[in-house]
Amino acid sequence: MYLQQLLKGMSIIILSSLSLSSRAQLTLTGQLRTRTELRDGYGTLETVGAKPAFLTSQRARLSFNYRSSRVIFQASVQDIRVWGADASTINNADGNRLSVHEAWAELILANKADSSFAHSAVDYFSVRIGRQELVYDDQRLLGNLDWLQQARRHDAIVFRLRHGGWQADLGAAFNQNTDAVNYNGTYYTPANLPPYIKDSRGNLAPVPAAFIPLTNTAGLSARNGSPALATAPGTNGANQDYKSMQFLYVARSIGRSRLTGLVFADEFGKYRLDSVRNIAGSDTGYIYGRHFSQPGVNARVTTGLLLNTPLGHRNDWSLQAGFYYQAGRDRDGLNLSAYTSTLSLTYSRKLFSTTLGWDYVSGNNSFSASTTNHRFDPLYGTPHKFWGAMDFFYAGSGSATGGLNNPFAKEKYSSRDHRLTLELAYHYFGLAAAQKDLKGNSLSRYLGSEVDLIADYQLSKAVTLETGFCGLAASRSMEYAKGISPGTARLNATWAYLQLNIKPDFLTK
Repeated sequence: MYLQQLLKGMSIIILSSLSLSSRAQLTLTGQLRTRTELRDGYGTLETVGAKPAFLTSQRARLSFNYRSSRVIFQASVQDIRVWGADASTINNADGNRLSVHEAWAELILANKADSSFAHSAVDYFSVRIGRQELVYDDQRLLGNLDWLQQARRHDAIVFRLRHGGWQADLGAAFNQNTDAVNYNGTYYTPANLPPYIKDSRGNLAPVPAAFIPLTNTAGLSARNGSPALATAPGTNGANQDYKSMQFLYVARSIGRSRLTGLVFADEFGKYRLDSVRNIAGSDTGYIYGRHFSQPGVNARVTTGLLLNTPLGHRNDWSLQAGFYYQAGRDRDGLNLSAYTSTLSLTYSRKLFSTTLGWDYVSGNNSFSASTTNHRFDPLYGTPHKFWGAMDFFYAGSGSATGGLNNPFAKEKYSSRDHRLTLELAYHYFGLAAAQKDLKGNSLSRYLGSEVDLIADYQLSKAVTLETGFCGLAASRSMEYAKGISPGTARLNATWAYLQLNIKPDFLTK
């Protein structure tokens, strides 16, 4: 229903646009992506006796792009849902999840490749403003997180410069909850919250303004609520957004080598722990949470370099090396000093490629009395690409307090016609920093090993079929890392999926 209305509206826009300059280019593309999953330990270990989950999720997206010599405009609308999650079709409470994924315009201010620009001091210069994806390098720190059906986008302005093999992007964003005329100041509540919540007595009450209730146990373990070894959400998994951000991305291409640098600053609103009394008849309960009504922000800065370069006379070897450091203050106001590094070597021969690599993400040492946070947060990237397809780390399921030590190996096959790809990956997972068990003794740093087998086949130009089977064998240390009571989890986890991706181009035969 929604897509039919949207397609009709887009058709009207397209027909109206055909009278524009013949130099303008129009594209209208769609996407229907369904993913059926059998989950028996996806994202975290299942407790003993738990049954596997089986589900199908879906993304339906419609994207319109207009391009002329002076402006580029793109709008992308999507509907995200799990099959069966909505109410009956005879009920108006259909629970739809229709949203705008992208809505941006890019104003081209200089372009040497276009003769309509009389004088261009640089090869290309533009400004892109609106809701947009931020995708840089291999998406380790900034990516569109396309694996998730809802994906990721930012409301931002980005200045884009290209000249003589250099690239420089300068971006900024400033978030606010509402434009109501009686809303004063710039305090920002960094979450999308339901209108009602239960108080300490179980009574339903409106969520207080500028308030995030402490009903989410993420960050607290099942062991008496102790956060010492618990799993805490990173930026990729939290429902909290930044108050503001600024970034500078610079890249230089020399031959086939590329060196990139990033400085990313994001600021989070300060809060105070608070309680709000709720009176329901003769009963009185309390809502506990974080009240975002404090002046100032907690600002953190992430900076680093990434090198991608071919090796050897035939360029059959390639090297990737990167290092990023994080400083300032974390979202909770603690001093921050953390880092991550990546190193990988790939050998490509005809239809096969082999990659050996090592990722290291710093964490907190439980034996240290330091109040500085050493846990690196990989910002707004695509963790599904790096730390195992089962998303145990730095995804929505949280990240271990002790960080991550991840040597890995991958073997990839591509058919001659490039329609079939097969990838087999192995990940060794260990803690980067020492942790304690419940008795205060040193915990084994080995968390487990994961094997992923992914197959991708292009049925046609517009249709791709992907399937995967993944398994993880964990140690008891994984229970601590995921905030699970020791001895209550099954240490073997599996996950399988079948994904159909249909992406038609409506203006191309």
